Amino acid sequence: MRTKLVGLFLVVILAFVALAIRITVINAKSGDTYKKKVLTQSQQQYSSRTIPFKRGDILDANGTVLATSEKVYKLILDCKVVNSREEYLEPTVAALVQHFAVEESDVRKRLSDATTAASQYQILLNDVTIEQKKNFENYLAPDAETTSLSDEEKLKRGRVKGIWFEENYRRIYPLNSLACDVIGFTYDGTEAEWGIEGYYSSVLNGTNGRQYGYVTGNDTAEQTIIPAQDGNTVVSTIDANIQKMVEGKINDLWMALSGGPHGSGGAANIGVVVQNPKNGQILSMASSEPYDLNNPRDLTPFYSDMDISLMNDDIMLENLQKLWQNYCISSAFEPGSTFKPITVAGALEAGVIAEDSTYYCDGLQKYGPNDEIHCSIYPAGHGQLDLAGSLMVSCNDAMMQISKKMGASQFLKYQKTYGFGSKTGIDLPGEASGTLFTEDGLGAVELATSSFGQGFTCTMLQEINAFSSVINGGYLYQPRIVQEIRSSTGAMVQSNEPVLMRQTASTEVSDKVRDYLASVTSTQGSGKYAKVNGYSMGGKTGTAQKLSSGPDKYLVSFIGFAPLDDPQVVVYVVVDEPNLADQADSKYPQYLCKQIMTELLPYLNIFPDEEEVTPPEKVQAFDTMMAGLIARSGSTQPAGQPAGDQGMDQGTAGDTAGKTGDAAGQGTQEGAVAGTGQAATMNPQDPEASYNQDDPEGADNANLPEPPQDKEKITGGNQLDSDGVSNGDLKFIQ
Repeated sequence: MRTKLVGLFLVVILAFVALAIRITVINAKSGDTYKKKVLTQSQQQYSSRTIPFKRGDILDANGTVLATSEKVYKLILDCKVVNSREEYLEPTVAALVQHFAVEESDVRKRLSDATTAASQYQILLNDVTIEQKKNFENYLAPDAETTSLSDEEKLKRGRVKGIWFEENYRRIYPLNSLACDVIGFTYDGTEAEWGIEGYYSSVLNGTNGRQYGYVTGNDTAEQTIIPAQDGNTVVSTIDANIQKMVEGKINDLWMALSGGPHGSGGAANIGVVVQNPKNGQILSMASSEPYDLNNPRDLTPFYSDMDISLMNDDIMLENLQKLWQNYCISSAFEPGSTFKPITVAGALEAGVIAEDSTYYCDGLQKYGPNDEIHCSIYPAGHGQLDLAGSLMVSCNDAMMQISKKMGASQFLKYQKTYGFGSKTGIDLPGEASGTLFTEDGLGAVELATSSFGQGFTCTMLQEINAFSSVINGGYLYQPRIVQEIRSSTGAMVQSNEPVLMRQTASTEVSDKVRDYLASVTSTQGSGKYAKVNGYSMGGKTGTAQKLSSGPDKYLVSFIGFAPLDDPQVVVYVVVDEPNLADQADSKYPQYLCKQIMTELLPYLNIFPDEEEVTPPEKVQAFDTMMAGLIARSGSTQPAGQPAGDQGMDQGTAGDTAGKTGDAAGQGTQEGAVAGTGQAATMNPQDPEASYNQDDPEGADNANLPEPPQDKEKITGGNQLDSDGVSNGDLKFIQ
């Protein structure tokens, strides 16, 4: 027995030796031949296959992921392999239908159609997840220890052929609609036009790799892999925590104003921009028309199914583009009285007025026998005012007197010095430039109305950037939405340091105007509804009549900053056509600004710097009313409305002034009826709640000169490597 075992062992050893010798001979004589065969078979799956790059992430200022790309797979069907043997057909079709969302009829058509039956590359699905891929692979090769299959089932699964997966990436937005106007979206994962995605598309994109096989001149088969180079990561200046808070407060006001006399929405639009005045960085930018970045073509939150069904392709595209536009940079309007600080600062810097200058307001200024422009309390007047008082009560008469001293040439110079009439150069696509009168077109009436922000147009971004320059010491920074660019490995590629465009005013002038603006938020000022108790702050109200939309359509606004002596943050709020019977009421943007500031200041570690005082009774009453409306509305969702229901009108006749003539109107400002100074605002949600409007600001008349027309078409076309950054108009005006 022992001898037999030894003999058997020797036989086995000799067999292994013979096998090794045979393999060595085959490899020496025919190795390349077999290598070519293997390569040819493998090339059925990746002949010159592209290895996709991963598009870079977009992060907020704190590292929160705003946009990223997750690995997915294309499901590929090799029809030639499946059709190579009849027994492969049914098991393969059954497996595809069982595990993936594919139509059986589509699979069978591809396998039988003469144009595709021999194809080795038919894409059945694009966004197959890793989990789906693993589940399918486990189906084909289950774990023998945990899965028991019959021989018939094993045979069936073994006949599933011609299915393979190709790597790809899908763009996702973890926070859905948050900061949608700023982030933008990609059309196919790599191409974009809107927001950061569009402006920095070439930076975010990487370079595809390649995997392919070839035969050398020595008939040697080789495989080569050139790895993909992933895109760079873009770090924005947006703080997701601030952005979420701002969007929530916008939604609160939206819901509180909804259900009024002008439809179901709270306003045509509500926009908010939060900026750091010390360096131009944008901390938050939002409007009341958010859309889901993961499904940007979904119009169902904004239109009924019937409305959508009636849209042709052109109308649908137009509505989508309105939805995707960034209201804060693309919509130009007459700013109204928020421009008055620029008028005062420019006049002080030019030396045509002094700190102790005073002005007598008798309620109007006359320009010829039939032309006169009213102040808010016409036929009464404000009386004698200094510069602080003229801003506190928002006196148009004083502004008109100041602009007359400046003259058209000097006034236009300072408009341009503060950046009006040209793009700011922010690193976002689709920015509008607004419109200014030419010097020849800036006659006496046009100069007078321009002094209080009427007759020319600007964007929210232009206004907040200019205002920041007024209160930060006189420095105009280029606004930025991205602070740095990093490689896919985290290495620093580029740091966007603050860009000082020019000095618009001396530090002394800036300090004076900043002090004047503190009076606006005092208990006697028109902006007292925005005051955050315990904090020193300043600001300016604004109300602009939108003549092109009708005599009763208004855009109301407030811009505020804190702390007073060393401004750390500026918040600009615009409520475009609030859903109210009387739209000319800036208490609503003031309220929104206060709600934002109340949470924002502690978040930024800005501490109270003055004693708390009891707010005026009217302010307490208004705050109580708004809190009740918000609670009653149950605000929980981001505000939304049909894009295009209430358009972005650029022609407004703003902030409360009017040129009387044959059709002089009797408009209102801050809720006040011109000529009486009093009006009652009835909340649409609570007909029994009314609040006296005793803080008039300006006066509107329908016979005002139209602003110069802006013929620029706003699109998402600006790109980093086109005209997005450079702007020939951003030059110091001598």
